[in-house]
Amino acid sequence: MMKAAIVGFGTISIVHIDAIASNPGMELVAICDINADLAAKVPEGVKFYTDYKQMVTEVQPDVVHNLLPHYLHYPVTKELVEMGFNVFCEKPIALNSKEAEQFCALEAAHPEVKIGVCLQNRMNETTEELKKIIESGEYGKIIGIRGFVPWRRDNTYYESQPWRGKWKYAGGGSMINQSLHTLDLLYFLGGDIAKLHAVVGQTNEYGIEVEGDIIARLEFANGANGLFFATNNNWTNESVQIRVAMEKGVFHIEDNTLYKVNPDSSREVIVKAPKLEGIKFYYGASHTRLIARFYEAVKNNTDDYIHISEGAMVVRLMDSIFRSSNTSALVEV
Repeated sequence: MMKAAIVGFGTISIVHIDAIASNPGMELVAICDINADLAAKVPEGVKFYTDYKQMVTEVQPDVVHNLLPHYLHYPVTKELVEMGFNVFCEKPIALNSKEAEQFCALEAAHPEVKIGVCLQNRMNETTEELKKIIESGEYGKIIGIRGFVPWRRDNTYYESQPWRGKWKYAGGGSMINQSLHTLDLLYFLGGDIAKLHAVVGQTNEYGIEVEGDIIARLEFANGANGLFFATNNNWTNESVQIRVAMEKGVFHIEDNTLYKVNPDSSREVIVKAPKLEGIKFYYGASHTRLIARFYEAVKNNTDDYIHISEGAMVVRLMDSIFRSSNTSALVEV
């Protein structure tokens, strides 16, 4: 039985707790949060701490899940890695490209431990099947790719956790917190992005610092064109949509289903993947698979997991989007 510990008992922790509980080879032994009042909410039999260094020293977990606010992902993971613990870190890996490079250097300097990043949508069955279709070459090369994230975060979302609305702690808004996964998939599926032109703004009146709306035109190194649109100001949370147009076929992901789009706009179901239960159905349901893969890599000492170095590209893309918006210009990534 492999032991798991969690640092940060916030909103996303329930997804990780469920993923750990669903795997008979894992056991959640401890949770840490600076809010001592949360001790009453931990699952039965799980120890609660307010000091994560004390926690890992006492329980000696095989993997520590870093689920803290964004600005603590790198520094806390660094401390844990230097203590000799494997870490599974929630996205984003960093607030900016400079910090992402420091994270990559940390990974390279400590080959004796493993640091995984939670980009679970890469392991959605729809994503994996579309990746196979693209790489098969059966439909020719990609000519266009689009990602669309129409979600809603009202003011209570920011009031409940004020760090979410501040640049210093969150590193951004809609892009880094909600639509990072979709931006990552555009790169994952379409290949290197060479240039982009973007507009970033905020169309709500909450008084927060971070952005709520992004539109970016992407120029891929392979000649494909791309479009990324994300907002936190939709009237509700709708499914993420990804469309990939190739020379001989068009494919579309929506509502956890991969479709082949016919010339008459009708759709054929290729893969229908399971949905995450509950109100967060639109998150994607692959945390369990991704976390299980990381634990297997730790157990068997393999490299079959998503590395920190793989999570750095999406941070560079975000920085480039902000740079383009600030300069009103096409920029190189």
